[in-house]
Amino acid sequence: MLEQSQIKKKTMNAKEQKQIQNAWDNIAVGFDEFVTPFNTDLAEKALRLAGLQSDMRFLDVAAGSGALSIPAARLGTQVLATDISPAMVERLRARADEEGLSNLETRVMDGHTLELEEASFDISGSQHGVSLFPDMPRGLRELVRVTKPEGKVLIVAVGPLTEVEFLGFFIGAMQATVPGFTGLPMDPPPLPFQVANPEGLRQQMADAGLSEIRVERANWKMEFQSGKHMWDFVTNSNPIGAGLVADLAEEQRTAVQQALEGKLRQRSRNNGPAILNNPVNIGIGTK
Repeated sequence: MLEQSQIKKKTMNAKEQKQIQNAWDNIAVGFDEFVTPFNTDLAEKALRLAGLQSDMRFLDVAAGSGALSIPAARLGTQVLATDISPAMVERLRARADEEGLSNLETRVMDGHTLELEEASFDISGSQHGVSLFPDMPRGLRELVRVTKPEGKVLIVAVGPLTEVEFLGFFIGAMQATVPGFTGLPMDPPPLPFQVANPEGLRQQMADAGLSEIRVERANWKMEFQSGKHMWDFVTNSNPIGAGLVADLAEEQRTAVQQALEGKLRQRSRNNGPAILNNPVNIGIGTK
């Protein structure tokens, strides 16, 4: 499992790149089943804000299994979806084929170094992708490079960790059941939260060469059916989530899921699924 210290490096050798690829490959099936469905509504909102139209060409970087690129393709847009993980791209391709989306192309590619010509896309975007990169500035510069003049760059990134309810619930359940568990390291914060501050995201986009930048706060709403459902989401959402539970014994895993069940029932007042709210930043800039 990747250590946070490894993936925070600003440069990666081939071995480290392969480690990151393998880490995402290992959770691709679970990510596709449990995470992508939560991301689609958010993606549709982001694409509307970016002004994506059917006559455009759209690039999705670090696409996962298609939460952003599938809705884009449904609009009739010509879409290229890329991800460093072959397993993620395989799941994305299966989703596109199932819907008959012949206007969606997939390629395995590292978003730090896009093997694409400059000024090729009307809108280039990434949802919970480039914002997780070990070298996010480089990833942003690559998005800008391949975007046409006057085109748009779209970034969707999670908001402040302390306001992300699904993670707060999960960390609380771990602390209540796993002796010695203290939570996530916060100095520096985990990669998903490196642009949790809207002004931080705005500055990163400006530094990459974008103008007319706007960052909007949105709610990433999640509906959990059970403690097991939430466990499956968190542990498949990211290699960091998988790493949190990698060393737990089976009885500890069961205890965490039971604690989650209690927290979710308290939230829903024992009346159906529990709704959790999580802030996200949607950044849009013009090249």
